[in-house]
This record gives sequence, C-alpha cells and structure tokens, in this order.
Amino acid sequence: MTKILIIYTGGTIGMVNDPTNGMLIPFDFQQIKENVPELSRLDYDLDVHSFNPVLDSSNMDPEIWKTLAELVYHKYDQYDGFVILHGSDTMAFTASALSFMLENLSKPVVLTGSQLPIGEIRTDAKENLITALEIAATKEDGKALFPEVCIYFDAQLFRGNRSIKYNSEKFEAFRSPNYPILAEAGVHLQFYRNYILKATEGELKLHTNFNSNIGVLKLYPGITPQAVQAITDSKVDAIILETFGSGNTTTAQWFLDSLRQAILNGKIIIDISQCKKGSVQLGRYETSRELLKMGILSGYDLTFEATVTKLMFVMGLGLSIEESRKLMEESLRGELTKD
Repeated sequence: MTKILIIYTGGTIGMVNDPTNGMLIPFDFQQIKENVPELSRLDYDLDVHSFNPVLDSSNMDPEIWKTLAELVYHKYDQYDGFVILHGSDTMAFTASALSFMLENLSKPVVLTGSQLPIGEIRTDAKENLITALEIAATKEDGKALFPEVCIYFDAQLFRGNRSIKYNSEKFEAFRSPNYPILAEAGVHLQFYRNYILKATEGELKLHTNFNSNIGVLKLYPGITPQAVQAITDSKVDAIILETFGSGNTTTAQWFLDSLRQAILNGKIIIDISQCKKGSVQLGRYETSRELLKMGILSGYDLTFEATVTKLMFVMGLGLSIEESRKLMEESLRGELTKD
C-alpha cells in the first residue's frame, strides 16, 4: 500500500467552527478521516504529523523550513510521498526553500492549503487535499512521477520554486508566470510530463544552513539617495534589486555609484524584474548596461520568492563570493530559465 505522510503546519485548511462560540479553531489532524471521510476511499496508508502549536504562515522563517526539511529527510525511506498543509500567504516561499534544501529529491513533496476552512460548506480544502494526495502517490514504472517540490491549488500543479501567490480572494490563488503547470485536475488528472523535473541520481542530501541577511531594494521613479543608501550602505550580505521591465534602472550617477560601492564592499546584488512575467536581460538597453559592467547578477526569470530563498541557501553553503555568484545564475532545481 502506498504510504503518504501528511504534515500539517497550520493555515486555513485545518480550521473548523467551534460549536460553542462559532469561532474558527484548528482541528486535530490525527482524526483527519473523521473530518474528511472521502479519504477512506483512497487506498493509501496515511500518517499525520501535526505541528504543535500550529502556525500562521506569516510566521514562517528559516528555522521552520529547517524543521520541515529535516522531517522529510528523516522520514524519507518510510514514505512514498509527502503532503504539506500550509497557509497560502507564504507557501511559495516555503516551497522554494524546500526545493533547495532537499537535493537529489526523487519523491514528491506537495504543498497545498485552501482559501476556505475545511469545515465550510463551499470549501476548496477537501479537493485540494485529496488531489494533492493522489499526486503524491502517482508512480510510473515503480517510480514517483513528480520527484520535486510542488504546489497544488485549485486544480493545477505548479513547480514550487516557480510559484507566486497572486490572489487572496479567489480559489485560484497561485500562478506560475514563467513556467508551465505540471498537471491539471479535471475529470481526469492530466500530467504534462515534458515539464516535470527529471529525477537525479544519488542519495537525498539535506541543506539547512541558511543566511537570511538580505536586503531588498525596489525601484520607483523619484527614489532618493537616502532610500537607496539605506539598503546599499547597510550591513546586509546581499541585495535583491527589483528593477523595471527587463532589468532596467535609472542611470543617475549617484545611483550607479551606490551600487558599485556596495559590490566593492563584498555584497552580492541580483537583479530581478518587478514584472511577474518575463526575464531580466542585462545589457539589452543602456539602462542596464552599467549594471552588467559593474558585476550585478541577472536573476533571469526568478520569482521574488525563489530569489530570496535561493540567496539564503547559496550564502549558507560557505562558499567564496565568486562561487556563490556563479551558483546564483545557474539553475539548481529548475528555478530559472537562461535561454
């Protein structure tokens, strides 16, 4: 029998109404089949690990990612797949982080959640949970079909480190702006095999040392030297530069000098676009040519969530700045496209 471990971290999906006062409270996921009787019709051996206390996903941080990654790592040989129930607000950050922390993954780690509590009549929680379990259990020729960290939400399966949350009001909460979906749930589950990450050889490796000393500089017309230098002169180790269009910035000399000095001071600066769809192309226009010359890195089509977690991961490896810079522009877990 296929064995799946459900890891409940918290979030809307695990809420039910308290009959005494009508307030939403977490239910005990150890009794999950009582709340979702449909699970009894799945021919899976399900175990549940529930965080205690459960967490609002706004409180997620690298220490909690470490706990999740270690849990998957230490239970890896006991299960065919893993389903992580998580609040939607930071789900894309967690999925991206886990993709980097779990090297040589050959089993599915599927994150899901819901926009409405599982106890609500119109809830999306049951469908998301049941289909996430089916995806985690899917095999071909005895091997997992999805050997990567994914997000399943509202009938679509996304690569975790390509995902963003874009809507807080509709069931369609997530999108993958720069990479195709991996599967779609309709009357049947449809798998898009060409886009699924290929399983790698070797044993699963766990990476838990993250360096979160990162600054974010989002550009806007009229930005002042004081606002820029508050980031470039700070004691962060790396800066995410959120630029216009295909990686463009103002060409004001004071601005370029601020970035150049930050690089001379040993900071890694990576350029990603404020546009959700598309890729950074440093040097294509005059407004990004100087960035390329001074050594600013291209984030290509990385999401903000993947950029943050990849920087934390790469800087935590203890490599030289040059080695770290090189890794940031390489695709490690299918998180970016260079061509």
